[in-house]
Amino acid sequence: MTTKYKKQKAKKKIFLESILVFFIAISPFLYKVYEYLPINSDGSISLLWITLEPNGFEDASFYIWFLTTKIVPLYLLIFWFLTSRDWWYHIIIIPIAMYAFQLFEVIFDSDLQIETDNIWWLIPICLITIPFVYFIRIKLYDKHVHGIDLEAIDAELEELKKKGFKSDSVSTNEESISNNEPLAIPSLSEELNSKLSTGNIEHMLKGFQERIQGWLNFKF
Repeated sequence: MTTKYKKQKAKKKIFLESILVFFIAISPFLYKVYEYLPINSDGSISLLWITLEPNGFEDASFYIWFLTTKIVPLYLLIFWFLTSRDWWYHIIIIPIAMYAFQLFEVIFDSDLQIETDNIWWLIPICLITIPFVYFIRIKLYDKHVHGIDLEAIDAELEELKKKGFKSDSVSTNEESISNNEPLAIPSLSEELNSKLSTGNIEHMLKGFQERIQGWLNFKF
């Protein structure tokens, strides 16, 4: 049963990866699709049962050209994000968001102006992603250049606690309890630092990537 499941999983993985390879291979040709579509006298394009209007462009072929210049880089970046194993792969979220916002604006915006204020939409994403990647870079630099492995230090301290070692802070808290003194309550900034730490954000983003890869079987 296990062998059969592994074969089915491998078959599905190869099938999905073949689709991925196919779309990567045809990406240069998608930019030329607009030149071979029949254009009606009113500038629209009728293909099977679908009619595509110019949507503010000179004709629908220009509209399709503009869409392909956003869609192709967008899906290539998504493929890269899903399959990357580099420590800085989170930074790919920024160009993904940029192309996604531009695509959203040209399709759903009611005015005839494009690529106007979408750069401001990226600021919140940059404010989260850039410091996060920089903190990962600092951790890697400390570990591989300075030889400081914070995770190993934390693991060692945890092991000491399991063996009965009590730190000064624990002793201080116990003394406070014995003297009926109130315990020190962490401030709001300390709680935010704990919840929004690099490790927690990295764990969430990594879990998000792994869930998508699990659905698509892109794990290598």
